[in-house]
Amino acid sequence: MTLHPTKADTVKKVIGSPLSSTNLNDDEFYDFCQENDSLKFERDEKGNVIVMPNTGGKTGIKNSEITTELTIWNRIKRSGKVFDSSTAFRLATSAVRSPDASWVSNERWNSLTDNEKTKFPPLCPEFVVELMSENDNLKDARTKMQEQWIENGCKLGWLINPATETVYIYRENGEVQIVEGFDKKLSGENVLQGFELDLKVLK
Repeated sequence: MTLHPTKADTVKKVIGSPLSSTNLNDDEFYDFCQENDSLKFERDEKGNVIVMPNTGGKTGIKNSEITTELTIWNRIKRSGKVFDSSTAFRLATSAVRSPDASWVSNERWNSLTDNEKTKFPPLCPEFVVELMSENDNLKDARTKMQEQWIENGCKLGWLINPATETVYIYRENGEVQIVEGFDKKLSGENVLQGFELDLKVLK
């Protein structure tokens, strides 16, 4: 199966929605994504391929700030690997998903084979960030954080809504904390020990 990205009218109809139930195995889906590398795809637990929208300029800048802060901390700690929004992970449900920023401990990363590291790593990151854009629906975003990341083993997740300057902090025990105002700092807690994100960088 090959999607032709030049057919803009077709692509527009499926952005953010299931494209089809492809029944592609993991290797076939990876190859499909490489063949259509001008687009970004995810796959849900039913095997449906979803075309994901590109970010706009403002969201891209904020994504970059978050990933940079996380990378600087990790270069000092050297306790894991940091991934940007282009990285997709194969979850236990067989879904393939891409958080906006994420971190995986060295222990779990080093347990993978070279092939697993090269393709879509078959694990759920211990830490993820989802940054909402102007068109995202809050209810859908919160459901995604809970069902897609926390229930698959993520230990700490931040859902950041720049429009309202609100952060929803998801923890592995099911607790959800709401932080209002970008005049605060977020802690990496016991997952990313010593990491802080000053929310002012997202203003």
